[in-house]
Amino acid sequence: MIRKRKIPLRMCAGCGEMKPKKEMVRVVRSPQGEILLDLTGKKPGRGAYVCRNPSCLKAARKAHRFEKAFSCKIPDEVYDRMEEELLGNK
Repeated sequence: MIRKRKIPLRMCAGCGEMKPKKEMVRVVRSPQGEILLDLTGKKPGRGAYVCRNPSCLKAARKAHRFEKAFSCKIPDEVYDRMEEELLGNK
């Protein structure tokens, strides 16, 4: 009997949908307090996930979901940089 592998699901911080982890982009707060996109999914730190859709990133920004997940204030420049990286890696 062949066993099916369990596919890990994560919830998008923007739209709230549960999707496979491989379809999502991880946003990480490093131990030094830096907020950045983790395209590999392996950087150390606290992580939150967002769809590869820029509208989901905008929704998460508007609702302050990353600030709630990381318990810190995130400057607009960080959101702008994340949006540029997301658009560049599509």
